[in-house]
Amino acid sequence: MRRITLLLIAAVLLTACTTPAPRKDVVTLSLVGLNDVHGQLQPDAERRGLVSVSAYIEALRNLRKLDGGAVLLIDAGDMFQGTLESNLEEGVPIIEAYNSLGVAATAIGNHEFDFGPIGPDAIPTRPGQDPRGALKARARDANFPFLAANLVDVSTGELVDWDNVYPSVMLDVAGFRVGVVGVTSMNSLQTTIAANVLGLRLQPIAEAIVREATRLRADGAELVIVSAHAGSRCTAFDNPRDTSSCWMDGEIMRVARELPAGLVDHIVAGHVHEGIAHVVNGISITSSYSSTRAFSRTDFVMDRSSGSILDRRIYPPQVPAAVLTPTLRYEGQALQGHPEVAAIVEGARVSAEKVKLEKLGVTLTEPFRYTADVESALSNLMTEAILDSFEGDIAIHNVIGGIRNSLPAGELTFGAVYEMFPFDNLVTIHEISGATLREIISRKAATNRKPGIAGMRVFVSCEADGMQVVMRLDDGREIRDEDRIRVIANDFLALGGDDILTPAIDDGGLDIAQDLPRTRDALLDWLRQRPGQLDPAAMHTHDQPKWNVPASFPDSCVLQSTT
Repeated sequence: MRRITLLLIAAVLLTACTTPAPRKDVVTLSLVGLNDVHGQLQPDAERRGLVSVSAYIEALRNLRKLDGGAVLLIDAGDMFQGTLESNLEEGVPIIEAYNSLGVAATAIGNHEFDFGPIGPDAIPTRPGQDPRGALKARARDANFPFLAANLVDVSTGELVDWDNVYPSVMLDVAGFRVGVVGVTSMNSLQTTIAANVLGLRLQPIAEAIVREATRLRADGAELVIVSAHAGSRCTAFDNPRDTSSCWMDGEIMRVARELPAGLVDHIVAGHVHEGIAHVVNGISITSSYSSTRAFSRTDFVMDRSSGSILDRRIYPPQVPAAVLTPTLRYEGQALQGHPEVAAIVEGARVSAEKVKLEKLGVTLTEPFRYTADVESALSNLMTEAILDSFEGDIAIHNVIGGIRNSLPAGELTFGAVYEMFPFDNLVTIHEISGATLREIISRKAATNRKPGIAGMRVFVSCEADGMQVVMRLDDGREIRDEDRIRVIANDFLALGGDDILTPAIDDGGLDIAQDLPRTRDALLDWLRQRPGQLDPAAMHTHDQPKWNVPASFPDSCVLQSTT
């Protein structure tokens, strides 16, 4: 009896020390979402970089290997525009890193069009150049599909037909059939360089999703994911079903509410650089800010026999560690950057370093911080420098959206300016009437995306007879409707970007002189010519705003036509 007892005790101890075999009938699929990476290969003060993100993805894959599950990595667009390391090769390092990471699919975002033709030209300047050449090349380089279910070629009336670009795709993930649909925001063609999207139009997002998701379900998809370069924002992540902190009028929230119940399981969102980890209309939606500040994660517990979802856990945006150390763990797994990704990032860093570290001879006494504020020191630095560099009356610049990063305190380098403004937009100069300028101002006065201006101040009021707009040049002269005003802008705006200069654009379009410099180069030259110190405190205009507008705009507050 004693021997039998000892054997029983030994059997119990052996069982307790052995990891139970994973249940074969229940499988966890971890959906990891990236969005708006914007070429962030390397880390900086706020962004973690792709190597750090790769460590978390690999740790999660190791966890899923232990329990028989899998990781599905989806990107929601705007992958490669934004840093010198990526832009020098028109996004090649990002695609190489994504291939190594095992990205399964990506949506096409608005900034995927920014590079234009293959080579240094940001827009076509010679016959035969393809305005989507760089984007198509990156799609051919990718080991994963680019998805564009609502992007239409006007010449055919059909969805675009490019190599490795599809409206949707069916994937096998741990034996489950997972359908992925890709869509892009309805403002994507207005928030990139217009010359590069000529001949394209967009279908309504919900309509495209319903079409593709219905087909995927008919083909046996057990899970349907949407990769959407469209977004909204939430600020509280304690309860995924509590959307009280969310902007429910945001584009992706409206789309989710339009979808038939049960058709789509999850949306990986992006575009607006905000966080989401919530359920809307039965659909989980995640978004993880931008530039590798975080990644999103949702775990689907799947029933192997029925293919149904047994449980779903939505995580808040997951913020990687700033520095990987040997003691760090994620889900009990050691954190180590993917070696191939690390090698790609290092190669891109070395290629960019010499250019990036060039000193401009200017020292910033404090950071010029990027905020969505047209009166900020950084907004004014951009607009005032451009106005000062050319002969014109005023300058207009899309500082909200156009400016992408702060300028750090200390000696200013080429790399810092490049990452503040990574776009290759050309300077443009246009002569327009005072009446047209008044319409431009009136259209943006009530919005949260006002352009930055230099050379004038505007005063908007709501009167009984509608909106009144008074514009005064810096010398005090009021701009009259009959005046001719010389406006310095950029080709993004001149081609209709952000719908800012639209009132000035007739059927013939605005002229774009190819002999004018890039906006960034003009700013760099302006800085080089002014060595010494720059103090942001001297450059903000909050005490004397350039934009003076009412706190609210009733429906009757519209500019009356002068014709």
